[in-house]
Amino acid sequence: MKCIINRRAQFSAAHRYWLPELSEAENQAQFGEGSRFPGHGHNYVLYVSLEQDIDQYGMVMNLSEVKPVIREKITSQLNNAYLNDVWEEFSETLPTTENVARVIWQRLSPDLPLVNIRLFEHPELWADYQGKDMEASLTVGTHFSAAHRLARPDLSYEENCKIYGKCARPHGHGHNYHLEVTVTGEIHPRTGMVVNLEKLHQVLEDEVVEPFDHYFLNEDIPYFAEVVPTAENIAIYIAQLLRQPIEELGVTLERVKLIESPNNSCEINCRSLFTETTNEATREPALASY
Repeated sequence: MKCIINRRAQFSAAHRYWLPELSEAENQAQFGEGSRFPGHGHNYVLYVSLEQDIDQYGMVMNLSEVKPVIREKITSQLNNAYLNDVWEEFSETLPTTENVARVIWQRLSPDLPLVNIRLFEHPELWADYQGKDMEASLTVGTHFSAAHRLARPDLSYEENCKIYGKCARPHGHGHNYHLEVTVTGEIHPRTGMVVNLEKLHQVLEDEVVEPFDHYFLNEDIPYFAEVVPTAENIAIYIAQLLRQPIEELGVTLERVKLIESPNNSCEINCRSLFTETTNEATREPALASY
């Protein structure tokens, strides 16, 4: 039986986003504050995911064999280093989070049965790489505060209370929502980027944060006049809002995760959502039989 295990490691390192073939103005336009001299640093957190059959000792791999590989090949070389100079791969392609994850995979894969490398630059920005050439996923986080009421207009107050409990109370309630958006694309061979981060953050600000933040969703967003604004429905609507502007950035919207509270969250697989939506739109109407 196969099983996936995850090993956590961490390192602190600095880097700078700067291409010598671009002017200072062009670098600033491309990389924003990341182009500043002499660079900036992060406390990176690395998760190495391994998959194999469980052996006779009940393990995928003995961690005493995994830890020294990660330490020797990755953390001992990257910790307290300037990434642009530490590995030759970063002289060709800049050490963005997604590209660092890719190169870590390349250096570990001869020794470990990898299925995923996840690298956190900070808690609201991380990359996943699964060995697919230059393809990687990038996740960014943001937040907004909003109120809602869970109640169907076609049901009585008593009926809504049976379904939604306290959430059906007439004046609603609020949450500090945390949103995670994952996009997938090709790592650019020079910039190291899957997508321009500043433009991605601007899309989230324009399409979600500004329209949602400090609003009563049932009353202020027309979509929720008829659709109950559960976390699930909010996440679906956000995915629909983000699909086109994110595609215009040259990447695919992969996942939307909405965290309503520390106890409640939901995730939308956007590829499946959009496939289902397309199928529904193109499906021929059924013929009535008499």
